[in-house]
Amino acid sequence: MNFKASIIEQQFLGLDDETKNALRDELNLGLDENKFKSTLFLYYSTKILLDLERDETIECLVDGGQDFGIDAIYVNEPEEHELPITIIQAKYTNNLKGDSNFPESGIKEMLNALRYLFDPYAQLGAVNERLRTKVEEIRSFIREGNIPKIRAIALNNGLKWNEAAQEQIDLSGFGQQVVWEHVNHDTLLDLLNSTKKVDAILQLLGAAIVEDMNFSRVFVGRMAVREVAELIGQHGDRLLERNVRRYLGLQGNRVNTDIHTTLNQEPDNFYYYNNGLTLVCKSFSYNGLQENDFLVRTKDLQIVNGGQTSMTLHHYMRQHETVSENASVLVRIYELPDEQYENYVSKITHATNNQNPVDLKDLRANDEKQRNLEAGIKELGYVYHRKRSTANVRTGNITSGMAAEAILSVILKKPHQAKFNAKEHFGKFYDVVFSAELNAAQTVIAVLIYRFTEARRKKLLSTDKVFVRYASCFLAMQMAQKLSDEKQLGEQLILLNHRNFAEVKATLDAKMETYFEMAVQDIDHALSQLYGESYMVTISLQQLSATFRRADLMEKIFQAA
Repeated sequence: MNFKASIIEQQFLGLDDETKNALRDELNLGLDENKFKSTLFLYYSTKILLDLERDETIECLVDGGQDFGIDAIYVNEPEEHELPITIIQAKYTNNLKGDSNFPESGIKEMLNALRYLFDPYAQLGAVNERLRTKVEEIRSFIREGNIPKIRAIALNNGLKWNEAAQEQIDLSGFGQQVVWEHVNHDTLLDLLNSTKKVDAILQLLGAAIVEDMNFSRVFVGRMAVREVAELIGQHGDRLLERNVRRYLGLQGNRVNTDIHTTLNQEPDNFYYYNNGLTLVCKSFSYNGLQENDFLVRTKDLQIVNGGQTSMTLHHYMRQHETVSENASVLVRIYELPDEQYENYVSKITHATNNQNPVDLKDLRANDEKQRNLEAGIKELGYVYHRKRSTANVRTGNITSGMAAEAILSVILKKPHQAKFNAKEHFGKFYDVVFSAELNAAQTVIAVLIYRFTEARRKKLLSTDKVFVRYASCFLAMQMAQKLSDEKQLGEQLILLNHRNFAEVKATLDAKMETYFEMAVQDIDHALSQLYGESYMVTISLQQLSATFRRADLMEKIFQAA
């Protein structure tokens, strides 16, 4: 028995009943225990690999027959007209020896899916609805000029695919547009162990600047590209625990591709073209009697900016083995006092990553607005997670990400920005979303409405119109308007507060379905105004999906209401 494979099996079999029941319910799983076991492995692995909350992870899963061999799909928002997509096929075996290769047939299925699913002009034919919804949304992005950059993950509890399967990949002609990865129990355990602290020795080049500043110390110098790659090779994701940008590979990230180009063509100029690395630690020491080429000993080292650069350098060196001795990168090392460590790390990480925010929820977690919202929501009997939790968020609890989407949809009436500008919710939109006027009662009511429409989106009733699967944010906006009109809460629920919360919630609970049907009618009428009475015949699901990413529907909805 492979010890690591058995550990992973114990982990996913030990998932809580709430998660297991959610998987059975949303994926319509039957009584086949082997199938359920495979689904638990897929869910658990996807959650670890993509670093997602429970609901986000389940949303990725499309396994269920008629799925082209694709078991999970995760789509990032387009950036610079590139659309990063992760696809996962999972193969789980009860044989825990860990000596079975990922099957060649599985690789062939993934290759076929890549050729077919992401061609916006190809007919989908018979596929399950979860997959159809995902693919049509992706195709709508592609038709708007975004280029898919795909991370294809072959997941199992055994060995990598064989040489014949590798030959199929090599002959596919996909090139840099598709990056292939094999993930198994070894990979998963490495990620699970990434929370261990790192004590490392850094070899620097040339002269350096060291300065004491406000009870902290700063060390500024240069590291050889080779040394950075070796550092990542030795410690991996443990160094990136606090980094807000998860490494996405070359796909979907023009900057990483540019790093490869520079190292190939102008390695000696890499120092000038790259922004460098920012590291924090509890302490560092070095020989102050020498003049250059310092060895710096660090305790509890973390990379808070430059994680993707570091990972790209590591991947580059694995492929090329050698690089110019003059290829180096700027390094800033901050020694932070114990009593201010967490606070300083948060502020430094936010400041150094804020030029291009990807997911800043964790960086905003200690913001005064978030702390006040947490306290206010607790007084109303709910739990607010301002920080990302390593454990599953219990049903009924509210995450900061969910709150942001609900507030944009319900309070601010910007549903088109709720789903498709998520990376900006805690970036440039933050002060608008979490304004000084926002209170806990408004947040909870917005989330309750939004959660209802999301549930209907994920599991359509036979009587629901097809646009419901794309319109949860718009439906939430309209439902809130019906509630506000009935309870005289004013524009943007401005008169809702802790005093009338219980009364408003009681009305919402009693009339949730009624408000939903009224909202559906509003949007149905608006779509008819926009595309004509026969819009469900004349427009495709791709066009329908794209409609709910734009603001041109808003005027029609307000007219319909």
